[in-house]
Amino acid sequence: MPLIAITGTPGTGKTSVSDELRRRGYSVIDIGAHMREHGLLGARDAGRDTFEVDLDMLNSSLEMYADSEETIFMESHLAHMLDCSLVVVLRCSPKVLASRLAERGYGRDKIAENVQAEILDVILCEAADSDIPVYEIDCTDAPVGESADVVVDIINGRGDDHLPGRTDWTGEM
Repeated sequence: MPLIAITGTPGTGKTSVSDELRRRGYSVIDIGAHMREHGLLGARDAGRDTFEVDLDMLNSSLEMYADSEETIFMESHLAHMLDCSLVVVLRCSPKVLASRLAERGYGRDKIAENVQAEILDVILCEAADSDIPVYEIDCTDAPVGESADVVVDIINGRGDDHLPGRTDWTGEM
């Protein structure tokens, strides 16, 4: 199980949880940094304040990790679209998510787009549209270390309490 995707809507805690896993000795690939370092960012979509990504090229650039004996985490809101053996989707209450994104300086439209994606389970649904095992963790109020503990439990086969479908934000619409 070498490549594990840690994914979720921006602001759900991917970087914080990944930093904690790295602190514990796990290897973590920051997909955004990897794309910048390898010249894989496509054209800028100014309307959505994002970059285009060629997933085939990105997957090819990660092939060197495929035969690794160690568990390697990939952190990105795109990680679930990459070749991996397991997906962990981090979730966050839309109200808390909006606050986190505002603190980061996201514009109103970008906040609304991401909050809507979280309410509608966009990333979870994308991840579940494959044969790869998918788990979800609500990181709204959980300390980072606790969320990292759950990720470790999941990769060690103790993730039944975190199967998809347990998080529902539709009441917050």
